[in-house]
Amino acid sequence: MSPDKTPKTPKTTPDDLHRQLDYLNLPFMRDHVEELTRQAGQCQWSHADFLGRLLEGETALRQDRARLRRIRDARFPVLKTLDQFDFTWPTKINRPAVQNLFRLTFIRERANSILVGGVGLGKSHLAIALGYAACEAGFRVRFATAIDIVNALSAAEKAGRFVQEMKKYTRPDLLVVDELGYLPIDKRGADMLFQIISQRYERGSLVLTANKVFKQWPSIFNNDSTLASAILDRLLHHAETIVLEGKSYRMKDRIEP
Repeated sequence: MSPDKTPKTPKTTPDDLHRQLDYLNLPFMRDHVEELTRQAGQCQWSHADFLGRLLEGETALRQDRARLRRIRDARFPVLKTLDQFDFTWPTKINRPAVQNLFRLTFIRERANSILVGGVGLGKSHLAIALGYAACEAGFRVRFATAIDIVNALSAAEKAGRFVQEMKKYTRPDLLVVDELGYLPIDKRGADMLFQIISQRYERGSLVLTANKVFKQWPSIFNNDSTLASAILDRLLHHAETIVLEGKSYRMKDRIEP
């Protein structure tokens, strides 16, 4: 009778582990497995605890990379936060309403936020900060000025890529449209913006900044009162409007003695 043979435990070298974890695209595990193995031995972790630490680190790394990717894809010109906003400068602003927007409930409800006021009062700052907060919370965001959207869609239309370009503005959870009304928009451009707003209606949220009160919006859209009314009807059905009044913050040093 042949003696019992105890199966040998396979030996895996650190290099083997690194190669396998690299192949599986698990960079946190690859970079920390040896360190956590030592800690597990010293602290007498269970196998489940050891595996949990590895998975926790890998998950956190992936979440951070996804967050940075969302911020990059949003295409903010700069990064702004609510903490950086000076609420003491505008002579009129509903601070509780602004702070409530940063709960981001309006995005979950596919509603809109419209920031209206003169130049230099922080509308763009708040719009970017809302977009940034949305990225941090896991929402897909796209930022663009109104005229940049029109120019991009016009170029895409000429190149036969209109549908693909339109998806950049209709698919994100939140579209931030900055500086509506600062530059004139022709009829075709107005029609394009109407298409975006119509397609996003009750499907995705908008944050929009404008320097003109609503009754002046026909002048933004090529003096087309019917189109302006149709746009406002969709925008304002589910919307929070924040009005800012005061002098330009960018002129602060010149204004103050």
